[in-house]
Amino acid sequence: MSLKIVKFGGSSLADAEHFRKVYEIVKAEPERRYVIPSAPGKRFDGDTKVTDMLYSCYGLASEGEPFDEEFAAIEKRFTDIIDDLGLDLDLSREFAKIRSAFENAAGRDYAASRGEYLNGIILANYLGYDFVDAAKCVRFNENGTFNLDFTIEKTAEHLSHHQTGVIPGFYGKMPNDTIKTFSRGGSDITGSLVARAVNADLYENWTDVNGFLVADPRIVHNPEGIEEITYKELRELSYMGATVLHEDAIFPVSQVGIPINIRNTNDPSQAGTMIVRDASGNKAAHHVTGIAGKKGFSIINVEKSLMNGEVGFIRRLLEVIESLEISIEHIPSGIDTVSIVVEQSAVLGREQEIIDAVTKGVNASHVTIDHDVAVIAVVGRGMIRAAGTAARVFKAVAAENINLRMIDQGSSEISIIIGVAQNSFEDTMKSIYNEFFRK
Repeated sequence: MSLKIVKFGGSSLADAEHFRKVYEIVKAEPERRYVIPSAPGKRFDGDTKVTDMLYSCYGLASEGEPFDEEFAAIEKRFTDIIDDLGLDLDLSREFAKIRSAFENAAGRDYAASRGEYLNGIILANYLGYDFVDAAKCVRFNENGTFNLDFTIEKTAEHLSHHQTGVIPGFYGKMPNDTIKTFSRGGSDITGSLVARAVNADLYENWTDVNGFLVADPRIVHNPEGIEEITYKELRELSYMGATVLHEDAIFPVSQVGIPINIRNTNDPSQAGTMIVRDASGNKAAHHVTGIAGKKGFSIINVEKSLMNGEVGFIRRLLEVIESLEISIEHIPSGIDTVSIVVEQSAVLGREQEIIDAVTKGVNASHVTIDHDVAVIAVVGRGMIRAAGTAARVFKAVAAENINLRMIDQGSSEISIIIGVAQNSFEDTMKSIYNEFFRK
């Protein structure tokens, strides 16, 4: 029998009604033996996610402020689910332990993780599955980095004793037994780790959309869906702002070729998007798979005559940027020029410091910094075999009289990255989408 790992996001477990949908999905196929839940998300517009409630409540506790009202609201979110489902489950002892931990400064990570922890207990009780605390399996190193090998080994060991199980997402444990969380959306990573540990045939990630779309529907009206996408393509799009799946969730399963299926809890009849290692044998309908972008970048422009013939120039330049503790996003270059794309927040207010350091460090002729740049990635495995794809991107941008501030193409040839002024971001996205998908 094949084995499926199923992860449900916060919107899929926001209330008892959604729990019932999850129950039907899990029970529909006996292969769905291990379930990874997020904390309850928003039930309606204007509602607050439980994780945010926990952060806020702990913030008050850590400052010595009263937090009775806030903690009671958190308790109610969970007890409402329990009561509505008619479960014989009492979490009063768990609430008491959490409250005591808040009063004794257990840490923000501990506080945030309790949403997944409590939701996991409830879901395990509802499904009739074993509850497996992620703190027993997921391990971080002393410096806070994630310990993949230990986690895979321990998760496989623990789950070998459980035919079925619910493992909360988002958190693990440090060597000193304190709780540490992944970044927001980290339950996706937990699901990927469990899939890798048990050598699953498929990792199903259930959310509130029918899979990935070619472009952001808030910008492009009614964009096409993506039926199949490769790990590499998804990595490029996730990095550039496509947020259906946490970008770090790709690595554990991609190393062993376990496919990921993005599905909609509210519409389980839809096939969703399949994320695979290699789709080269399947002809894509378009050369481009997806278009994604982000605002909030700056470009450090460096000019120096005969730069291309100066051995070690780029190395020295990167050392200067590193010494300024600035992370680099992209580095497009020419013969006598190089541009360094960075997050705008890292350079605002430091412009002269950066210009002086770069000028001195590499003896540059001219250094300038441009702000308010948006970066857009046009991604697709079909681009490698399709002549003229870049020309079509530039044609679409030119048709809207938009000036390109930066052009970069990765060595893998599955993405073309351009920079434009932030106030042209939406028009650029629409124009590129129309060029490839509405001809």
